[in-house]
Amino acid sequence: MTRSNATRTAVATLVAGAFLSVSACGLGGSGAADVREGRKTGEVLGEITFRTLQLKPKFTAYVQGVIDAFEKKYPGAKVRWEDVPGDGYNEKLVADAQAGALPDVVNLSTDSFQLLGDRGLLADVAGLDPEVAKEYVPGAWEQFKLPGKGEGVYAYPWYVTPEILTYNKELFEKSGLDPAQPPTSVEQFFDYADKIAAASGGRYSAFMADPKGRLPGDWQKMGVPLLNSTQDRFVFDTPKAVEWVERMKDLYAKGAMPKESLLKSDDINQLYGGGKLVFGPGSPGFVKDIKQNAPQIYAGTRVAGAVTGKLGHIGIYAQSLGIKKDTKHLDAATEFAKWVTNGPNQVEFSKNATIYPSNAQGLADPRFADRGDGTDAETVARAVGAQELATAALDANTPVQWTNQVGDAVVREMQKAIQGEQDPKTAVRKAQEEANQLLAKSARK
Repeated sequence: MTRSNATRTAVATLVAGAFLSVSACGLGGSGAADVREGRKTGEVLGEITFRTLQLKPKFTAYVQGVIDAFEKKYPGAKVRWEDVPGDGYNEKLVADAQAGALPDVVNLSTDSFQLLGDRGLLADVAGLDPEVAKEYVPGAWEQFKLPGKGEGVYAYPWYVTPEILTYNKELFEKSGLDPAQPPTSVEQFFDYADKIAAASGGRYSAFMADPKGRLPGDWQKMGVPLLNSTQDRFVFDTPKAVEWVERMKDLYAKGAMPKESLLKSDDINQLYGGGKLVFGPGSPGFVKDIKQNAPQIYAGTRVAGAVTGKLGHIGIYAQSLGIKKDTKHLDAATEFAKWVTNGPNQVEFSKNATIYPSNAQGLADPRFADRGDGTDAETVARAVGAQELATAALDANTPVQWTNQVGDAVVREMQKAIQGEQDPKTAVRKAQEEANQLLAKSARK
C-alpha cells in the first residue's frame, strides 16, 4: 500500500487528521482477527452506522443529502451518520476494533485502512462484487489491496487527490528557465534548482528542503528500491540514494532551499505567496489557497503534470469507505458505500472541496477536462490532475513499512549529511540500519 507525502499534506487540510503509524497504534503483528464475514441476502435492509472523519459542519448538507437520497431509494435501510474529530482517529479505530464496535461503513485513508485490513476486519469488496472494479479509476482501486492477499480489495475508493507540479512563472524566467518546459524527473528538478540558486542571489529559493516530505518518494522516482523481494528488509542503501543526498547537500549549500526548512516545517504557502519560492506544494488545494491569499502571485502560477521520473507514476492520496467484515447488514452497507462513491455523488462533492472522484464515470465529467483559456491555474490544475488520475497506476510513494518512526530515523541522518555533519554514504548506510532495526522490532510485536 502506498501513499504520497506531498498529497497527504494537502488532503490533511480537508480531513484535519494527524495519522499515526501502524506500530504506533498498537496493532502491529501478522495475526489476522478471527472474524466471520457477513453474508448477502439480496435485500437492502437494516440500520447501518456510517462514520466520517471531520466533515461536519462544512460538508453536513452534502453528506446528509447523500444519505437522504439513499434512504429514499431503499426505504428498508436506515443510515446513522457519525462524524468524529481528526485528532486521534487511528487510536479510536484501534479501540473500536478491540471492543468489536467498528461502524458498518467507515471512512479510511490509506494509512488507517492498513490498521484494519491487516487485522482481517474489512470485507473484500472485490470478492463481494467482482464487477465493481470497472467503476473506479485503476490507481484508486489498487490503493486498497493488501500485500500478500492477492486480488482482494478491502475498501471502496472515495475521493482522491493527485500529485501535480506548481511553479512561479516569473521566477522561472528570471532564473533563465523556460516556463513551458517544467522538470519531469527528480534529477532534472535538481538541475533546475541549481540554476535557480545561481540566478537568485539569495532573493528566492527553488524548493523546501523538507526531507520528511521528499522521502521516500524522490528515491523511488529515481529508481531506488526500498524493500527486498519479501518486503521484510529495507535495501535503499544504493549509489542512487547516495547521489540524492549529495545533490541535496550541494543545493542546500548553494541556497536553493531556505536554510530553516531543513529542520522545521515553515509555512510553504506563505513563502510561495510572498514570491520567495519557485516551486509550490504539489497539490490542487494549494493552488486554490494561493488564489485566495496571494492573487498577484497566483496570476503568475503555472501548473504541470507531476515529476514522475523512472517509474512514470504519480502520487495519489486516497480516502476510502471500508465495510466491517462481520456487519449484520452487508447488503445495506455495500450498497450505501457504492452509493456514496458513485459518479454523480463524487462530482457533487468535488464542487464543495478540492478533491477528485475515484469513480471513473465521475472523473469523466466535463468539468474535469475544462482548461478554460489555459491562464487560470486552478482550472488548469483540475484538468491536469484529472488527466493523470484517469490513467494512473499504483502511485510511487510510501510503502506501509515506512512508518513514522522509520521516516524520522531516516530524516535525522539525511539532515546531518545535508548540513555537512557526516558524509552522504555514511548517512544512507546508517539510515538503512536504523530503519531495519525498527522494522524488525515492529515484526516482533
